[in-house]
Amino acid sequence: MSHDAPGSASWRHTARTRLLAFARRSARPEGGFVWLDDEGQRDRDKKFELWINARMTYVFALAHIDGSRDSLRLAEHGVTALRTVFHDDEHGGWFDAVDEAGNPEDTKKGCYGHAFVLLAAATATAAGARGAQALLDEAADVHGRRFWDEESGRCVEEISADWSEVDKYRGANSNMHAVEAYLVAADVTGDAVWRERALSICERIIGIHARGHDWRIPEHYDADWTPIPSYNEESPADPFRPYGATPGHAFEWSRLLVQLEASLDEPRPWIREAAAALFARAVEDTVEDDTPGLPYTTNWSGEPAVQERFHWVIAEAVLAAEALHTATGQALYASLVSRWWSEIADHFVDDTTGSWHHELTTGLVPSTRTWRGKPDAYHAFNALTLPDLPLAPSAPLTIAAAR
Repeated sequence: MSHDAPGSASWRHTARTRLLAFARRSARPEGGFVWLDDEGQRDRDKKFELWINARMTYVFALAHIDGSRDSLRLAEHGVTALRTVFHDDEHGGWFDAVDEAGNPEDTKKGCYGHAFVLLAAATATAAGARGAQALLDEAADVHGRRFWDEESGRCVEEISADWSEVDKYRGANSNMHAVEAYLVAADVTGDAVWRERALSICERIIGIHARGHDWRIPEHYDADWTPIPSYNEESPADPFRPYGATPGHAFEWSRLLVQLEASLDEPRPWIREAAAALFARAVEDTVEDDTPGLPYTTNWSGEPAVQERFHWVIAEAVLAAEALHTATGQALYASLVSRWWSEIADHFVDDTTGSWHHELTTGLVPSTRTWRGKPDAYHAFNALTLPDLPLAPSAPLTIAAAR
């Protein structure tokens, strides 16, 4: 790969710098981060979302560890918002969305948002952000005590504000992000229980359910963890609970499995096998010879259900290919890395703003069927940062140790 080729270290550094410049526009003077439109202005029709604020806190904390100027201030800005604006002072935990005054728009508490709070808190603690350790202490306590279900070896999805009622729905997406957060929490806190829980989730959702469905991951389950393959069939393009299989998540799980494998003292051969199988199935179901990008979802036969190309899907695809190439050295993965970085450079990077288009049609023009604007920089930032790093320990500790 040449010095300035898409995906090279120098190309990614330049792209990361431009992406961070765009992302800084999301900081809200009154606290937290707002949803941005295509031009980088606040989208005033959108609420203040917990997942956006936690992700942006993570991005700026990791950027600070990586040497980015002014990022510590923004990481601390995010930590403060998570400790105040989104925090439930009565019952503990965090609300998924609040209004201008900080009043909850939805009082239910979700594993998905809380996983990102844990990820942000652990990363901000590694960055030395003020208030981050206290945030991490609470986030770890809440996730471990409220969302972790020892009996099933996985996380529950949603709980009422006072923690008295657990919703019957179970989801793979929130558990996937719990794996991500748990791996970072294990490294930052030194508590191996988080890594053990990450392994437990992977053993069940991937080792049992994905394996049993020809490596297409069931996303939706009932309270007993029985898959619901028809879930949201009438609303296939839902941004968080779409119908069918989600190849972007297969790529994401694949990368997380490779990282999990690298973090364990004792080899687990099934992990590498599963990571490769998930990747291969997702490639077979999505990669077309003449159409750049990757469809959002497929049906259970692997036929595209939602054809729009999302930036996060190709970001996770290239990260998985990078991780598998690092782990195996196989040329197949290197070839896809080169292809996907070229497609990202040609179609997803917005040359005007430095951000990435979040959704494209199959004709590769911006679409708003599922995503409007550019809510956050998390997936793109990871794609531009993680390939420089070893597979373990997790990024905050690896970068901090190097510096």
